[in-house]
This record gives sequence, C-alpha cells and structure tokens, in this order.
Amino acid sequence: MNDLMTVVDWSRWQFALTAIFHWLFVPLTLGLSVIVAVMESIYLKTKSEEWLSITKFWMKLFAINFAIGVASGIILEFEFGTNWSNYSWFVGDIFGAPLAIEGLFAFFLESTFGAVMFFGWKKVSPRFHLTATWLTAIGASISALWILVANAWMQYPAGMEFDPAQMRNVMVNFWDLFSGIAINKFFHAVFSGWALAGVFVIGVSSWFLMKGRRVDFAIRSIKTGGWIGFIGLMMTLMTGDGSAVEVAKYQPMKLAAMEGLYNGENGTPIVGFGILNPKKEYDNNEDPYLFEISIPKGLSFLARRDFNAFVPGISDIVEGVDATADGEKINTVSYAERIERGKAAQEALRRYDVALKANNTVEQESALKDLKADYPFFGYGYFEDVKEAIPPVGMTFYSFHIMIILGGYFVLFFILALFMAYKKREVLTKSRLAQWIAILSIPLVWICSEAGWIVAEVGRQPWTVQDLLPTKAAISNIASTSVMITFWLFVVIFTILLIAEISIMLNQIKKGSLNK
Repeated sequence: MNDLMTVVDWSRWQFALTAIFHWLFVPLTLGLSVIVAVMESIYLKTKSEEWLSITKFWMKLFAINFAIGVASGIILEFEFGTNWSNYSWFVGDIFGAPLAIEGLFAFFLESTFGAVMFFGWKKVSPRFHLTATWLTAIGASISALWILVANAWMQYPAGMEFDPAQMRNVMVNFWDLFSGIAINKFFHAVFSGWALAGVFVIGVSSWFLMKGRRVDFAIRSIKTGGWIGFIGLMMTLMTGDGSAVEVAKYQPMKLAAMEGLYNGENGTPIVGFGILNPKKEYDNNEDPYLFEISIPKGLSFLARRDFNAFVPGISDIVEGVDATADGEKINTVSYAERIERGKAAQEALRRYDVALKANNTVEQESALKDLKADYPFFGYGYFEDVKEAIPPVGMTFYSFHIMIILGGYFVLFFILALFMAYKKREVLTKSRLAQWIAILSIPLVWICSEAGWIVAEVGRQPWTVQDLLPTKAAISNIASTSVMITFWLFVVIFTILLIAEISIMLNQIKKGSLNK
C-alpha cells in the first residue's frame, strides 16, 4: 500500500510538473498568434514598412514559443499511457476522441499554415500570407478547444455510460462533451491567453522604451497588445463568472475549497482577502480564517445569481447538505453513504463479472440492476474515510485569490497602459517607474495564469474523473522508483528547455531593438 501511494504521489507530481511547464507556452501562443495576425492586417492595409517590421519581430517570438509548447504537449499525452494507464482504459473511448481530433485536425491546420506564416513571406501573395497567419491563430484556438473539452469532461463526465462487460465507459453522445463547463473553460483559457500576451507585448515594448530604442515601434506595439489584452481580460472575467456558476452546479466541493467555506448559509459572503486557519478541519469548531475581508452575500450571487441563495460549505457537503439550482437548501447523499454505495457498486460489478463468466443471466440482471443504482458513487468506493474526498483547501483557496487579485491588478494595468500610450506618450517614454512596472508585470501575469490552472485541477482532487475515478485508482502498475527517476529527469530537461527558451527570446528581443 505504501508503494502504491508513493506511485500515486510521484505520478501526480510528474504530471503537475509537465502541465505547469506546458502551460508556460500555451497562453502566449494563443494570444500572440492573434496579436501578430492583427498587426499583419494593419500592415496589409497601410503598406507601412514599420508595421511589417513589427509583425515580423513578434512573429519570431511566437515561433520560438510555439516550438517549445508543442514538445511539452506531446509529453503530456504520453503520460496518460505511461503513468495513468488505468485511467486511459476506464475512459479512453471518451477522453481519447477529442485528443484524436485535436491531433488530426487542429494541430495539422495550425502546423501547415504556421509553416506558410513563418517561411512564406516572398513565396505567396500578401493576402494569402495574411490568411495563413489568421488560420494559424484559429488553429491554435481550435487545438485548445479539443484539449479543454477533454479536460472539462473530467470535471463533469457526460455523454457516456458504463459497460460492465468491458469494465469501462463508452461514449453514447459525442455532443454532450460540449457542456457549459467545457464552453466556459475554453473561452476562459483562450481569452486569458490574449490578456497574457498583451502584458508580454507591453512589457517587452517598455524595455525598448527604457533603452531609448525604436520608440514608434514600441508605442504601436503597446497600443495593439494593450487593446487585445484588455479585450481578452474583460472576456476572461466574464467567462470566469460563467465558470463559477457551472462549478457551483456540478462541483460544489471545489467551490467551497476555493472560498475556504466550511459551513454555508443563506446569503453567503465571498472572501476578498483572507488567511486560512491551518487547524481547521471539516469536523471541528475552529474558525476557518485567521483573518478575512468579505463582501456580504457575494458568493451567493456569484454562484446562484441570488443574494439570499444557500451555498453549501465543505462540512455541509460531507454531511449530505447541498443546494438546488435555485439556491434552496436540501438534504442529499452524505459522503459516508457515498462511500458505502460506491463499495456496493464495485461489489455488484464483481458479481456481474462472475455471473457473466458462468453464463448466469439471472444473476447478471440482478447485479446489473444494483450496479446502475449505485454507479453515480462508484469512485467513492475506493475511499476508507470521508476526508480522502476533500481537496487540498489551502492550495485551492490561495491560488484562487492570487488569480483574482492579480486579475484586478491587470484591469488597471491595461487601462493605464493604453491611456499613457494615447494621451501621455512623453510620460510613458521617459518614466522609469512605468517601464519597470510593465516589465515586472510579465512574471506576474504568468503567476496569475498558472494559479488559475491550479484552482481547476487541485480543486477537483482527489478525482481524475469527478465522482467516478480517484487518482489512486487511475495509475499504471509501475514501480515508484521509475516515476521518481523520470520526474527528476523531466526537471532537468524542462529546466534546460526553459533556459534555452528564455535565452533565445532575449537574444531575439535584443536583436529586434537594434533594427531600424
């Protein structure tokens, strides 16, 4: 058992490492592709050599980032087979479909027209080249769509049913994969990429201003990146609000962890800033916070669009208290009962398997009836204690609030950057404070972006598939030492790749600042 848990923990750390590394590149790819396409559109309309130079400069940075992002994404998909083979078997028919579509359609669209975009300047007409640039940007977003549809299905499994004969889930309705969670997750991720790329463009351009080089180039880049980043951020806030509503419906435990909420109430406040009490558990009377600043009734409105709606906390959900879609308090199935019914579902599956091999149709039907009744709680049967089904509250809470606080900061950042670019150009070109703020905002926007993914993934723990398959039942039958060795190998490889990426980027930025 100890080795099993070691494999689980190390496999989770390895996947988290790969996912975090991969996400360093994805949002910049999504956002910078659109910014480059807009810049080239302006060039084609104006025929300005300055806009051509701007377009080519940012296109080079996009190409560098795109290459590393593809490599890290491939590693992620391999890990489903190497580390998570039980997961791949259990849900492969559903989860594999969007990944296959992404590889066969979106990635080839992105790669094919990306080649034209990078190498076709003098080989195709200007209009065809612009079309290729836009199709590359669209392909990047379509690629993200299928990945995020697959991820959203893990949060809210729909469009499938369990086939006991195969002991795996099979797809019954492909279009059910496009749930509200999937749609909000897709737009939230893509538009957040626009915001991240906007900050990146403003920060790099501010370095040009700090060095007193290519001032017109920098100001035009700030205006373009600023507008796309600001639009992206506004849409990110809107889709984030939609995601909160979906999470409240289908993942109330995640929402409770995001807010450090243990005991719900009608008119639940939302925590704007707080410090959690590390001694708090779901079954003790400790205060959840050491310090907190809350907005009265804010969480009720965020989750249910009703200031007086009931929002369940962690203790409520464990004890079997939830809320209807209208925010009415109801009694449901407690976690203790879910564990019992999950074990009953697993026992019914074993009975079905024995009856199937014995060709006992009567016992098959009886076992199948019991399995269907308790299957919604199948995954809970792997737990021995209700505490195993509670996500890491501290990491979820702090990641969520870091994301929110930085999101508010970047609203002001874009407004001020655009105002100064249009109305206070002299201040922007001479103010070292403004330039340093823009440059230092580059790492902050990545922290904000990564924090969002930590909320999404850590907040749904301990599940790989919500309510159906916990992480400890999803791993491969491999030795823990194998995972440990590959984890540290990945640390070394990813560190080298990241250093190479940053070095090449900085070299291209320095070269670009010297061009006329």
